[in-house]
Amino acid sequence: MQQTKETFSIKGMHCASCVGILERSLKKIPGVESATINLATTKATVVYDPQRVNDNHLASAVANVGYEAMINEGIKSEEEQKKAKEKELMDLGNKVAISLFLGGLILWGSFPGLMNTAPMILQNPWFQLLLATPVQLWVGLIFYRATIPALKHRTANMDTLVALGTTVAYTYSVFVTIFPKVVEKIGIAAVPYFDVGTIIIGLILLGRYFETRAKQRTSEAIKKLINLQAKTARVLRNGKEIDIPIEQVIIGNVIRVRPGEKIPVDGIVVDGESSIDESMITGESIPVDKSVNDIVIGATINKTGMFIFKATKVGNETMLAQIIKLVEEAQGSKAPIQRMADLVSSYFVPIVIMLAIVTFVLWYVLGPTPSLLHALLNTIAVLIIACPCAMGLATPTAIIVGTGKGAEHGILIKDAESLEIAHKINAIVFDKTGTLTNGKPEVTDIISINGDSENELIEYAASLENGSEHSLAESIVLEAEKRKIELANVSKFKAIAGHGVEGVVNEKRVVLGNRKLMDREGIDTHNFRERIEKLESGGKTVMILSLEGKFAGLIAVADTVKESAREAINILNGMGIETIMITGDNARTAHAIAEKTGMTRVLAEVLPEDKEREVKKLQAEGKRVAMVGDGINDSPALAAADVGIAMGTGTDVAIEAADITLMNKDLKSVAMAIKLSKSTMRTIKLNLFWAFGYNIILIPIAMGALYPFFHLLLNPIFASVAMAVSSVSVVSNSLLLKGSKLN
Repeated sequence: MQQTKETFSIKGMHCASCVGILERSLKKIPGVESATINLATTKATVVYDPQRVNDNHLASAVANVGYEAMINEGIKSEEEQKKAKEKELMDLGNKVAISLFLGGLILWGSFPGLMNTAPMILQNPWFQLLLATPVQLWVGLIFYRATIPALKHRTANMDTLVALGTTVAYTYSVFVTIFPKVVEKIGIAAVPYFDVGTIIIGLILLGRYFETRAKQRTSEAIKKLINLQAKTARVLRNGKEIDIPIEQVIIGNVIRVRPGEKIPVDGIVVDGESSIDESMITGESIPVDKSVNDIVIGATINKTGMFIFKATKVGNETMLAQIIKLVEEAQGSKAPIQRMADLVSSYFVPIVIMLAIVTFVLWYVLGPTPSLLHALLNTIAVLIIACPCAMGLATPTAIIVGTGKGAEHGILIKDAESLEIAHKINAIVFDKTGTLTNGKPEVTDIISINGDSENELIEYAASLENGSEHSLAESIVLEAEKRKIELANVSKFKAIAGHGVEGVVNEKRVVLGNRKLMDREGIDTHNFRERIEKLESGGKTVMILSLEGKFAGLIAVADTVKESAREAINILNGMGIETIMITGDNARTAHAIAEKTGMTRVLAEVLPEDKEREVKKLQAEGKRVAMVGDGINDSPALAAADVGIAMGTGTDVAIEAADITLMNKDLKSVAMAIKLSKSTMRTIKLNLFWAFGYNIILIPIAMGALYPFFHLLLNPIFASVAMAVSSVSVVSNSLLLKGSKLN
């Protein structure tokens, strides 16, 4: 069954309860497999069967519970999105100003002591009603729009609590204003509380205003990435240079780039050479030299020379576009720890409503006179102070900042779950070739056994290896090119995984591989074992060549260890993480490389298909395992590991299988990714502690728990201040992640 994945914005979300209501509504649609709502980004990601579900179904499911799905709004430019958000923020700010201004006037005319300084008109209950009505019915409409549809579907959210609390205060005040004598007959002073509802609405919207501004800052990483794109490209057409918008560039266009300019799209150099600053992709500050046939990446900066390249990837296919997509998906995903907050939030609002009812009954039955007034005010305080907003924001805001910070350092995290698990890693398996080493080995020794010349041995070996993706094969082909040896045609070619290759070259059966392959072929290498071991002890990989079933020679290849390898391993070991090298090489060569990196545990002579098994063995030991690799043959192990980490310089298959991609060659980024996970999880736990602690402490106080001991009650206005502060503090705490040090 083919499935479609769609992401769209939702208007009207304000709390974790909104998230739960929306997810349940979307999941009820027949044909929807999963629905994930992110409160911090206000976006929904839905996976569904397009044969059974369309956009109208999704929009209806969202509208039915009181929200608006922005499905058909089209693709907006960054500038359009910015203007829309600025307008939304300005409208919210205007409503805050109006409600607080009118609420302030009412407070001035009704608050004991303060009212003595106010003009008589402000002390008039009818004038206060006139001021309070637009706040309650126009500014407060935002709460009713979400509450009424929610109640129709027997659900409730944060807006429900605010709507109930302010409506009770407003309705009571209207009744007192119209029928003051009725109220006085039951022993209650005919005093309205219009200030409570108006100021609560203003303060809650003020909290949302600051919260929205703070949330916009959490996704700055995405904005930075989008702004990296070049705006135009200098295309060569009919011998002329034409500047065109980047959106009009198509695959195959030939583009000139001058010094200091941004490269507009991905491509391959066809003329000229230069030095490119690729730090925005890799995080490495040192420019990379480029010449003919080298790949260049869109949005990187040309530092020195002028060159011409052919566009190979444009639009959504460029590396920058893929990075933006990956970061957006990660920021919209949910970490497992968020399930706890979502579960609590799903029961939270109904529990709060029940507590509010209990509060009213207890104060009305057992409270001091005027009991009805005490019951109303304390009930309003409970409804207002209970805030699931902080719970809903605790995890996603930290995830957004964490994944964004990772992207700035060339660490791309596929989803929130990977970011959460990474901090638990206690064992990391590193592939050798291309991961710990530079992956560009060179031929160092050619030893003939039966009188064949070095060039003849290289001709046989390079002809056989030509076309292979393995870095060792590439080194032999490059050696042939250096020696200007013409390669021969190969027939009956066969690759033997983990052993070598065989085929017919110049009508001779040629086998090239390791000792295991030679043993399988029945070729005796015993007399040369000491010589082979000596080469291997120097960290060289030795390949044995046989011609027509006879031992013909040895070709030794050496790969250099990455400069960052030893420092990276030392950092990880210092963090208490076990580091393990895995390779198909023989034990002697593997240990020689491991010694250079500082590793003590080596898994050598492991066939590609067995790498996954070795990872699972480590997991069976009770370890949380990360696998770091770059080749196609690493993909099963990357997928099997608790966290798969792919080098961005590796194959697309490996990157696809991995959970985290390092866009640079610096192995210290592995430790940085784990430190980022630790910092993010520490922030999430602190956020959740504050969110839960806030409610556990303040709801009982709002109910009047301190009254029997200190005769203290929580004014509903102060309750609204506390509620707003809780949400803003959680978002602000997440923003502190931006300053955390990963190096």
